[in-house]
Amino acid sequence: MDPSPAPGPTRVPTPTPTPTLASAEEHVPASIASLREHYCNLCAEKSQKINPFILNILQEVDEECKKGLEKGIILNIAGNNRLMPVQRVTGEDFWTLSRILKKNPYIIGLDVRYNLLSHVGAYYAAKLLEKQLNIIYLNLMFNDIGPDGGELIAKVLHGMQSVIAFATVLTQNKAIRGINLNRPILYGEQEESTVHIGHMLKENHCLVELHVCKHDIKNYGIKQLCDALYLNTSLRYLDVSCNKITRDGMVYLADVLKSNTTLEIIDLSFNRIENAGASYLSESLTSHNRTLKVLSVVSNNIEGEGLVALSQSMKTNPTLTNIYVWGNKFDEATCMAYSDLIQMGRLQPDNTDVEPFVVDDHVYLAEVSNGLKKHYYWTPTYGEAYGHSSNAGFALVPIGHHL
Repeated sequence: MDPSPAPGPTRVPTPTPTPTLASAEEHVPASIASLREHYCNLCAEKSQKINPFILNILQEVDEECKKGLEKGIILNIAGNNRLMPVQRVTGEDFWTLSRILKKNPYIIGLDVRYNLLSHVGAYYAAKLLEKQLNIIYLNLMFNDIGPDGGELIAKVLHGMQSVIAFATVLTQNKAIRGINLNRPILYGEQEESTVHIGHMLKENHCLVELHVCKHDIKNYGIKQLCDALYLNTSLRYLDVSCNKITRDGMVYLADVLKSNTTLEIIDLSFNRIENAGASYLSESLTSHNRTLKVLSVVSNNIEGEGLVALSQSMKTNPTLTNIYVWGNKFDEATCMAYSDLIQMGRLQPDNTDVEPFVVDDHVYLAEVSNGLKKHYYWTPTYGEAYGHSSNAGFALVPIGHHL
């Protein structure tokens, strides 16, 4: 199914407050009085064809600005919209966009997923990140950017060195609040990347959201991250899904949760923590932690004993509101436990990915399309695409939508 986020400007809070003035005209800085006109002038200057999709988006932003600009703007020019014909953005188009962003500090982000930037666009993206310090969000996913473009963006070789470079920069960076380091191409068994990410987390007290999905993290790697979380006082969303973490790694995470007071979302989906790992987490959530709101243990080879232990922790822990357990091994005790939580109102139906049903007086659990980021790569043909139930991670920690 072809993803289709709605195009147009997205409003997010700016890093620093902006002044509120009396009239709508006063809200709009002269530099962004007409993005559409600026774009047309740049295209004429470089004898470049006007992209009607970009033109339409910039016109929408101009109209938004006339209503009063009190927040930063993220331009959404994703090229996978099936509800309207789009002319996908090329590398040359991105040069024009980067010039527009350079002149307009109120534009703080750019979403150009599913376009045709290639290495040309990657070059201009690298220049943009180097010179435009107010940019806090840039999404280049699915743009045919090869190794040359990746090297330009990271300013180092692809793979391990790139991850280390990002971690090193974030040790000093005070502006970026969310980063996605999913699925790097790594070679080696020593988990050097997690050592550097752990060091970064010890020093960085601004980062709120960290995604290290498909990072080949094992128990040694999760230990590096957990050691850092004893000192980190800002991280709220930790995504370590689709790795190789087992029950032994949960010893470190469970211990961190006994003292950590900032983590609100932990995504452990598609690891292998089993019953023992679930029990370690349950003990911390039952007796110690009172700040975690969301836990996902989808597809972790957990059986009834561990799943029931997690359900029991919700009865004594008033803060944990969302739990996702589909893909594990349900027995009758598990089905009864989660059915009871839902029926007594302790677990809201929108806050989990299972729903009880009864057949011949036996309770079973069916899957429900709820989760932390169900619509990350696609959007449904009907219904709400960005609802809280299917995108709980974005709803509860709205730092970097689609990060």
